[in-house]
Amino acid sequence: MDSRADVPLKDILKTISRDQLAQLTVRRYEGSVCLVATPHDLDQARRAFRREHIVGVDTETRPAFRVGESHLPSLMQVATSRAVYLFHLKHKDQDCADTLTELLENPAVAKVGIGLMHDFSKLKLRFPFEEKNAVDLTTAARKHGMEQTGVRNLAGIFLGFRVPKGQSTSNWGRAELTQNQIIYAATDAWVCRELYLCFQKKGFLE
Repeated sequence: MDSRADVPLKDILKTISRDQLAQLTVRRYEGSVCLVATPHDLDQARRAFRREHIVGVDTETRPAFRVGESHLPSLMQVATSRAVYLFHLKHKDQDCADTLTELLENPAVAKVGIGLMHDFSKLKLRFPFEEKNAVDLTTAARKHGMEQTGVRNLAGIFLGFRVPKGQSTSNWGRAELTQNQIIYAATDAWVCRELYLCFQKKGFLE
């Protein structure tokens, strides 16, 4: 990875242009992905989360095309040091909710993401939880004068690669995700974790 974790803080760009982003190499998550669908998958995810100290978190929501239309998050992604776990969010899937609640309320595991508080406010309409040790990278970036705080801009500035966004408005509510959707969703959560590690090294985080 062309990580820029070693670039001095004073030399970090505050913004990155479209042309600069376009010149960067595209990177996608290439590790293991688990689409959590069975009790065995849930148990595997639960065990994995308990071994971690930092996980990247993101959600995907079915897009709304009509005025006044809105949807709840359809997918939640959790990136660990070894794999990314994708959870289809359904109203009656209590087992899934229990596993995610345990993670979100565990103070020993840092949950990190971009716009995390907004994601959590919507996620709480799916199932109740009280998050602990949650780190919104948007807030950290703004505190240090960053003018662009979206995941793609921050990845370009700090990690030195371009994250594709072609699937952002696809149908996340479908029963079976496409391979492109799976890679896109996994990449976003993975990038959040990588950004946190970079921010941590630079002293961005309190």
